[in-house]
Amino acid sequence: MNALSVFAATESGAHAALPFPAIVFGLIGAVVFFALGIVTWSYRDVSSRHSQKWADSDSANGHH
Repeated sequence: MNALSVFAATESGAHAALPFPAIVFGLIGAVVFFALGIVTWSYRDVSSRHSQKWADSDSANGHH
């Protein structure tokens, strides 16, 4: 018995019902992706906001 016939025998039509329509899963993924993008975007330019802190410590340590 090859793999295709085993697979066909196990697919006897018993399918699990989804809890919501398939489009909802895509919308959930899009919302999560958008939310993570906002979190990533909120951290832009953070290092230059605190450059005065690093400028003082670098000059004290002899770094330029």
